[in-house]
Amino acid sequence: MILAAATNENLANVSNVLIYSSMAVYTLAFFGHIAEWIFGSRSKVGRTAAALTAAAKSTPAASGPAVTVRTTAGEGGGTAVLERPKVVTRSSAGTRDVPDGPGAHGGDEQGDLYGRIAVSLTVLAFLLEAAGVVTRALSVQRAPWGNMYEFSTTFSTVAVGAYLAFLLAKKNVRWIGLPLVTTVLLDLGLAVTVLYTDSDQLVPALHSYWLWIHVSTAIVCGAVFYLGAVATLLYLFRDSYENKLAGGGEPGAFATSVLERLPSAASLDKFAYRINAAFFPLWTFTIIAGAIWAGEAWGRYWGWDPKEVWSFITWVAYACYLHARATAGWKGRKAAYLALIAFACFLFNYYGVNIFINGKHSYAGV
Repeated sequence: MILAAATNENLANVSNVLIYSSMAVYTLAFFGHIAEWIFGSRSKVGRTAAALTAAAKSTPAASGPAVTVRTTAGEGGGTAVLERPKVVTRSSAGTRDVPDGPGAHGGDEQGDLYGRIAVSLTVLAFLLEAAGVVTRALSVQRAPWGNMYEFSTTFSTVAVGAYLAFLLAKKNVRWIGLPLVTTVLLDLGLAVTVLYTDSDQLVPALHSYWLWIHVSTAIVCGAVFYLGAVATLLYLFRDSYENKLAGGGEPGAFATSVLERLPSAASLDKFAYRINAAFFPLWTFTIIAGAIWAGEAWGRYWGWDPKEVWSFITWVAYACYLHARATAGWKGRKAAYLALIAFACFLFNYYGVNIFINGKHSYAGV
């Protein structure tokens, strides 16, 4: 018995070391992405993308050909084609024919190198953090999301895993890297300082296989909704940038340097919509699974507990967003605002309800 307790304590300590190690590597990845954006700001490809944007506004073609931008690198004049320097002109009903930007590296070879290093470091940090989550589970011999600390570490692990899965699928989403790594560092910093809870067992009502089902789906949905929220926020900035260009205005140098490297507003909007729509049914299942678990644990399926109420409010907000996307007058920025409100409801459901509002779902020790 004593030996088992000592082993569990050692596993908990190993988990903590792994989490802190992942934070150190995420910090290096953060600086790698910063270097990618800094070196990309010097690129001529970015200015070429802006020129193509202006040309696309004056060309009424229904669809444009793909444009590949090549850079000449090295003293000897050799031609190097980077992984993502393509500027693709696309067109759809009701949207501008605006090209996608070349990416954070802006076509700069050194910027692209730093971006690749940052992604490699992110992979290493992800593996360390995932090992920390698994080790925590072994130390408590249950699902590793029984309190806010465990939920936070698992949430950031899944969010990074989803991002890496998109990269593995050859999707051009490296622009998410910097905001994602920044958010993960903030999440883990809050987890290990304010939210940290020692390894312990759960109250009897929570000892159920529904803990694996209900909470795991909530974590997956939240992580993917976060990626959608980042894309939506960047869509609003990029859309304002494109509107200013279309109106003959001249955005500031900083805005031009950053925003011209992002995908077009239409691409960002499409990306956010697709992942929100794809995982909305899973969020619906999360609420249903929670109701079934409540029926087993507390003898009622729905009791208007604050967590239940805000889960439903989040569901309604995302349902309104999806409905708005199907309504002509609410497409674009109005729908994007609804998406951000929906994710804000999810965040409040996690932080606000768990910390400031007492209920059956309140986590002990936080």
